[in-house]
Amino acid sequence: MKQRVIGDVSVSAIGLGGMPMSIEGRKDERQSIATIHAALEAGVTLIDTADAYHLAAHDEVGHNELLIAKAIREYKGDTSGVIVATKGGHLRPEPGPWAQNGDPAYLKEAAKASAKRLGVDAIDLYQYHRPDPKVPYADSIGALVELLDEGVIKMAGISNANVDQIREANEILGGRLVSVQNQFSPKFRSSEEELVLCDEMNIAFLPWSPLGGISSAADLGSTFEEFARVGRDHGVSPQVVALAWELAKSDVVIPIPGASRPQSILDSVTAATVKLRPEEIERLDAVHAE
Repeated sequence: MKQRVIGDVSVSAIGLGGMPMSIEGRKDERQSIATIHAALEAGVTLIDTADAYHLAAHDEVGHNELLIAKAIREYKGDTSGVIVATKGGHLRPEPGPWAQNGDPAYLKEAAKASAKRLGVDAIDLYQYHRPDPKVPYADSIGALVELLDEGVIKMAGISNANVDQIREANEILGGRLVSVQNQFSPKFRSSEEELVLCDEMNIAFLPWSPLGGISSAADLGSTFEEFARVGRDHGVSPQVVALAWELAKSDVVIPIPGASRPQSILDSVTAATVKLRPEEIERLDAVHAE
């Protein structure tokens, strides 16, 4: 598969988002592991997870990390080039809505717990999941600095960040910020400015929910008919067109579509082979203005 870079590490141009395998509506473990194995077989070398990808129950924390670690252990092929990216600082308490905890001490302990669940001495890529309004952003990023310096993590990234936070994080990290994971899709384009900045700074931009989210992905073609029309011209699904369109925006873009079935990720990875024409990209760029 076409390759892109995070830091100085080469990864597949399309990653796998593990969230759907662990939250409400998840499939059984056997199907989830089959999905991860199908991704690996197709050449996917970036898998994204988080300690908060689980059901809203305390004893579920880290479910997706444990699932991914098990799938990688059981895979019969070579996994030496697989990068697992995880995140900390976002919580699913029970009862209650999603919450944040950006306390540096908490983040450092969360990272160590994630490393244990993943079965690694050092996490490939650790990302601060979501800014905590109760904690100065610089303090939370300072925890990433310590984790890097202590060797708990190999690379540091941030998620759900704005332009100012990207610049601040990179400065605090001494130029060692390697990735930004923000929501971006045909449906959600407010992170365009952050994508452009990542391109300028040569920092990987990882769109989460690149197909519009679990509840909207299947309807992408009917919601945005231009993606369906371009898909028919290329003989691919509207979802593949959406991923190809995102890839065409910059060489730093690495979409991480979620999947809970082998067929879904096998469809997604074909986006790396789709070459959109400039006039098609222009038409797709204009869709949100309709």
